[in-house]
Amino acid sequence: MEDYRRIADRLADDITAGRLGPGERLLPQRVFARRRGIAGSTAGRVYAELVRRGLVVGEVGRGTFVRAAPAPSGRSLAEPPPELGVPSAQFGNQSAAPVNLELNYPVVPGQSELLAPALTPLLRPDLLTDSLRTAPATGTPAAREAAAALLATPGWRPAPDRLAFAGNARQAVAAALASLVRPGGRVGVESLTYPLVKEIATRLGITLVPLATDDEGLRPEAVTAAHRSAPLSALYVQPTLHNPTSATAGDARRRELAAVARDADLPVVEDRIWSFLQDGRRVPDPLAAYAPERTHVVDGLSKRVAPGLTVGILVVPPERVEAVAAALRSGAWTAGRFALEAAVRWITDGTVERLVTAKRADAAARQRLVARHLAGFSVRADPRSYFAWWELPPPWRADTFTAAAAAHGIAITPGAAFAAGAGAPDAVRLGLASAGPPELARALRTLAGVARTRP
Repeated sequence: MEDYRRIADRLADDITAGRLGPGERLLPQRVFARRRGIAGSTAGRVYAELVRRGLVVGEVGRGTFVRAAPAPSGRSLAEPPPELGVPSAQFGNQSAAPVNLELNYPVVPGQSELLAPALTPLLRPDLLTDSLRTAPATGTPAAREAAAALLATPGWRPAPDRLAFAGNARQAVAAALASLVRPGGRVGVESLTYPLVKEIATRLGITLVPLATDDEGLRPEAVTAAHRSAPLSALYVQPTLHNPTSATAGDARRRELAAVARDADLPVVEDRIWSFLQDGRRVPDPLAAYAPERTHVVDGLSKRVAPGLTVGILVVPPERVEAVAAALRSGAWTAGRFALEAAVRWITDGTVERLVTAKRADAAARQRLVARHLAGFSVRADPRSYFAWWELPPPWRADTFTAAAAAHGIAITPGAAFAAGAGAPDAVRLGLASAGPPELARALRTLAGVARTRP
């Protein structure tokens, strides 16, 4: 039987060449399978591979649509495609390269110059030999001490002996869930959740249960109701700068969630990857401060420091250190010792603190661009976050708006990518961190112009 990846490659070529245009609907999987003479399961894997590559987006009950194609050559970022029938003057006439508002890795000016000095000592042959050895899942004593200090909040400081390390935060989430939930288990998540958690759940054979939220994030009564309906195995939550809505739970809500988890005997995986953007003196304490016996805190360095040399950090209940370490080892998710050694130096010499200060200011400046260029639209964003959740004006749908943005050379993420269940909202997430400020401003102006037209 033909390998599903080869079929996906041919469809990807059609999308790249423009034979399948942005917004075009693919055949239903069963029809595609019949025409290709392949099994339905193979067709499903083909479509899943295209989703993984970011070429298509699927919406429950509607189908699978081409998500992005290379921006047509010769057209300015700010120009509308001819099919929209909108005068170019409405959008401006500045020329620019394609802009990716899907990726979201913050980099500030002078970052490399700040990072380089700490790496210089590691190039000494004796230190390099040591730093290239393998490290256990629990890292090194120096790494545990440094990470414990880094993650501390005004009301909480993790004990160093409760820390473990992964290659990145995604692997840390995967290890925590793998150690807690058996295949077939149910994990409660916010109704809009981190897209890669959906992929992790699929690989682990876990079912995600979408739970209702409000302006403070996960609602405690939704956890109780879902657990009574059919027992949950765990919760995965983002109570601080939730991605994509930027919601942050207050202290009272955190106490309620901790109490509900305790009453239901539910372990919690708390993702705090964006929490560093909160003011250091007012960073909310994690759920681990209220329920330390059941909360697994996930954090990392890719957003704080740089995406290329990453470390994922786990703080776990005392009796679960070995179980999580075993999951890290079995998944080949442990952190590299060189990355740990670099992280220790960046944390202890103040480099991470300086980068965090710069990135807080950078995020605030980018949010001011959002407020200026998307004024009048329904946009949810924290003034300290690196993303914005845009509830589109009717009659725009998330898939058609994403395709229209792609036609302008702008990549954005449709709401379906974050929906844990059916009924994806007609909204898109804008990642603000990766594009330079001038490119971001032009992209926001262009998107605002598109949104004021009809699809």
